Amino acid sequence: MSIAPVVDSRPDAAAPPPPLAAGALPLPVVGADLSVPLVTGEQVGYVNLDYAASAPCLRSVLDAVAALLPWYSSVHRGAGFASTVTTELYAAARQAVGDFVGARADDTVVFTRNTTDALNLLAAALPEDTTVVTFASEHHANQLPWRRGRSVVLPVPASADEAIARADDALRGAPSRHRLLAVTGASNVTGELWPLSELAAVAHRRGARLSVDAAQLAPHRAIEMAAIGADYLALSGHKLYAPFGGGVLVGRGDWLDAARPYLAGGGAVRRVTLDGVEWASGAPRHEAGTPNVVGAVSLAAACRALAEVGMSAVAAHEAGLLDRVTRGLGAVPGVERLEMWGPASPRIGVVTFQVRGFHPGVVAAALSAEHGIGVRDGSFCAHPLMSALAGARAPEAPGGAAVPGAVRVSFGVGTSRADIDRFLGAISDLVTRGPRARYRLDAGRYVPEPDPRPRPALAGLLAGGTAGGAMHGLLASHLAPCQAPA
Repeated sequence: MSIAPVVDSRPDAAAPPPPLAAGALPLPVVGADLSVPLVTGEQVGYVNLDYAASAPCLRSVLDAVAALLPWYSSVHRGAGFASTVTTELYAAARQAVGDFVGARADDTVVFTRNTTDALNLLAAALPEDTTVVTFASEHHANQLPWRRGRSVVLPVPASADEAIARADDALRGAPSRHRLLAVTGASNVTGELWPLSELAAVAHRRGARLSVDAAQLAPHRAIEMAAIGADYLALSGHKLYAPFGGGVLVGRGDWLDAARPYLAGGGAVRRVTLDGVEWASGAPRHEAGTPNVVGAVSLAAACRALAEVGMSAVAAHEAGLLDRVTRGLGAVPGVERLEMWGPASPRIGVVTFQVRGFHPGVVAAALSAEHGIGVRDGSFCAHPLMSALAGARAPEAPGGAAVPGAVRVSFGVGTSRADIDRFLGAISDLVTRGPRARYRLDAGRYVPEPDPRPRPALAGLLAGGTAGGAMHGLLASHLAPCQAPA
């Protein structure tokens, strides 16, 4: 049986989305019209330049989730019609995500919580006598899981060619029966793209497999696992415009089927007796318990929306913004960009920098409190890389911590040229005139002193009371139109 997408076609079913900003792609995001308070008492439109941490939700993804919710029910074993619909949507989501990353027909697609969860799953599934080769430039999610077994951590490479050569040497010298090369697709610190096809060729020549952390790559570039030669790939929904707690591990099924289930429980079994367990194979083996259907469907909706616009259009859009950011920062005195391989290396929409004489935390706090611009500061869960890139020139971290910090701006499909220009004007104003407010350390973060900005009513949700009404009003325009058909 085939189930058509569940949609509400009434002309008044949803409020029209706000108009797209000049230069933005036809992929509107939730929160594009968000207004935030400043320490001056003004209200300004929010500029979100923190996509690399968590990208905003695509409006089409929110619509897909809202359409799903009336039908939401148990999957796989429910006898009701709603369960049948939900099961088919879950299976269709698995296919859509695999198609988006160019998976092979026999690859296994396992839904997880996020990239970290996916890579921990793969680490737990490695055969005995496996050596994992990775680099010190990786995000912690692609370093720490491998430390439980035999691993080789290579230094931060000075070029893409050096990365290929070092990986080749390390894999050739690994004495183990099984070998895995684990690298990122794009650095979450510098945005630089890694030479995946060349690394896959090296790995396969040495009898190894390639695992790709695509958390940053997937929102920005087309991925074809089969063409690249990647054996495994992990990504997160919250970085792919689907912030509903979903992620995925895609890859060859033999290691996954031979491994103990990632979680032991219902759904991962064929048969249980008092004397033993017959475990399932394929994706169900590692998806015990009731799965996050909403996360899976939202992730698939994001993949379909991006594919419809075309990842080449996404890349071209971001290339223009990236050029605008780099040229603009180059004209601001004291700004120093962090990069591994130089300005000519290809990269996604991520730029990390330091400002001479300013602590990164103060820069980020001032951009938020005085200009309504959201960026990220710190070490970006990549301490060894940040120590290599910024250690010698970094100001002391809050509390005397040894890890250096920087400021990161990151952008995507909802970012406009006007957003970039506002950021460049704000950073120029900050460097030229200094912060307008005073800032103090509070639990390791810089905050205005005092901070007069009012919090929205929904900040009291966890305390109960009237906050639930505030949240109901916030979501009513999205969820109220979604009615199950009579």
